[in-house]
Amino acid sequence: MRMTPLSTLSLLTAAIGFSLASTAQAARPPAPDLSNSEFQQCLDRLKNSSKFRGVDSYTFNNYRPTQPDPSVIQSLNYQPEFQKDVWDYLSALVDKERVEDGIRAKRQWADTLRQIESRYGVKAEHVLGVWGVESNFGQTLGKKPLFESLATLSCFDRRQSYFQGEFANALKIVQNGDIAPSDMTGSWAGAFGQTQFMPSTFLELAVDFDGDGRRDLVNNVPDALASTANFLDNRGYRTGEPWGYEVKLPDGYWAASNRKDKKSMSHWRNQGLTLANGSPLPYDLSSAGLLLPAGIEGPAFLVGKNFDTFYSYNASENYALAIAHLSDLITREDSSKTDFITAWPTDDPGISRQQAKDIQQALLDAGYDIGGVDGIIGDNTRTAIQQYQSSRGIFPADGRAGQKFHRLIMGNSASSNAQGGNQYGQPANSKPLTPAPADRMGQLIQQQTTSTPSTPSYASPNQPTSNIRYRRVVGSDGVTRLIRVDEGS
Repeated sequence: MRMTPLSTLSLLTAAIGFSLASTAQAARPPAPDLSNSEFQQCLDRLKNSSKFRGVDSYTFNNYRPTQPDPSVIQSLNYQPEFQKDVWDYLSALVDKERVEDGIRAKRQWADTLRQIESRYGVKAEHVLGVWGVESNFGQTLGKKPLFESLATLSCFDRRQSYFQGEFANALKIVQNGDIAPSDMTGSWAGAFGQTQFMPSTFLELAVDFDGDGRRDLVNNVPDALASTANFLDNRGYRTGEPWGYEVKLPDGYWAASNRKDKKSMSHWRNQGLTLANGSPLPYDLSSAGLLLPAGIEGPAFLVGKNFDTFYSYNASENYALAIAHLSDLITREDSSKTDFITAWPTDDPGISRQQAKDIQQALLDAGYDIGGVDGIIGDNTRTAIQQYQSSRGIFPADGRAGQKFHRLIMGNSASSNAQGGNQYGQPANSKPLTPAPADRMGQLIQQQTTSTPSTPSYASPNQPTSNIRYRRVVGSDGVTRLIRVDEGS
């Protein structure tokens, strides 16, 4: 998500949850009760303020929201304690599915990408890396109405001055005819389009690459990709240089992670660093800083100026590393292995989006009310994981969806074989766990899934028992309910 200035970038990045911390879970604060009369008075003042001087009355009045949106204030103030370790963050953003999507996009838009690289000097795969991380190659654009979101943020809570400018700029985009009002949707904080520009960044750096007279970053892929290249170019991208590379530290080497302290490649060679595969460091970077996202025991990287331009797109080193890693895999056109050469310092690595979907489906099948299956481990899924862990005596019940929990809930005996079991106490070669016999709801679930000639006590006498199915639902209030789901319905 592209935001400016950097101070606001850091604020909003933290609010969205890109920073990395502990594995405890915090409850989302309730949506505030916002006064509509106060909201309308605020909009009246904004209409005549200096920030809106370039917005005509027709545009302002036509797209003026009739009600504030309390959910964006809720999102602004939601900083979850449950936040991702770097291996969880990267495994969700750079998986086999996204690499393969990126390879297809590279082939589909090859001519456009060549033209963009020729004009802006930005490597095609680096542009694709941003596109893939920001919107999954245009598949996830955000659905929040921008005018309602930005107007609400302009009138309530923190950083109102910043959001007032973004609200005015969003109106100018529509007034200029670049993007249809119906397409002005995005994140709660106002970023939109295929590569998630904030309105101010759009007005500064968006380009009409195909020459149709409009800068359309929502529906026009060439415009979106060229605008991204233009952004990177304006932030100091160096043509022909790599972003950096994974490296191997010499035995006993100690250093702090500090990508800003850039040294010559000769310096790093003299320190004993090599590429991760043991080859000598190349000399294709003018200078590089050392990045240790998981400390001295995890993967190490030397990163140059182009990595810094990825970082400027969204102030997070892990975000920039996701773009860098995805771009490398798309360059190699290889989705067979998405890990780095050096393993992360954990015995419980992160999961792919497909594995996240596996976990969500298994939780639904077990009766946990998490909503839909989307491959995104959000609050509802984490709460269900905590309840599942607690019901089986797993401590701590941290709500984390890692490889160990995936094996547990899927009953993956093949994965458990190598270790003779797992940390949750599920033995090797075990079948998927069934509800505890002492649990009456579990007994009902177990009974209806077992072939038996008898009619369960909860079945209607006029209904064939073979067509009756129930699932257990554990609601957010902690109450367990049995929901009937008949075959074919």
